[in-house]
Amino acid sequence: MRLFSSASTLLLALSLLPLVASASKETAPAGTQRSAGADATIGQQLDALGYRYNVDKDGDYQLTFELDGERSQLVYVLSGVESFGAHRIREIWAPAYRAPGALIPAEVANRLLEDSQTSKLGSWVKQGDMAVFVVKIPADASQQQLDDAIDAATRSADQMEAALTPDKDEF
Repeated sequence: MRLFSSASTLLLALSLLPLVASASKETAPAGTQRSAGADATIGQQLDALGYRYNVDKDGDYQLTFELDGERSQLVYVLSGVESFGAHRIREIWAPAYRAPGALIPAEVANRLLEDSQTSKLGSWVKQGDMAVFVVKIPADASQQQLDDAIDAATRSADQMEAALTPDKDEF
């Protein structure tokens, strides 16, 4: 079961890489047409929070936040839900670093591991050649819990991106 779940997560991650690489800095207004795979509850929560978003072909919600007038941060709220026993989990992803090759350099990987240790909500994962901050919340999380998770992902990823690549704002 774990192998299948890991393989599913990897396939989903690989399908998102082109979207992350070509993400636009503009977002559509709230209430954007949702694809068939989009979780309508998430769309309603994002609308209620006043967030602007796009929905990708997989039904995941893509948000871009402007931070301090100088930086931006890309965040995904996945519509798909993972299960483990009685737990149903939704993931919020925020990319922060693209490695120069297939492997994340050891110094960067160790910094990400150390940051994961002190993070109160979420941790770093490797997705292809990228480091992505992932917050896992209950699939039926409240609007406030979703908002907190998006905030944690946004801040953590942008701070790490700024620290690791100070002259760039790719995500």
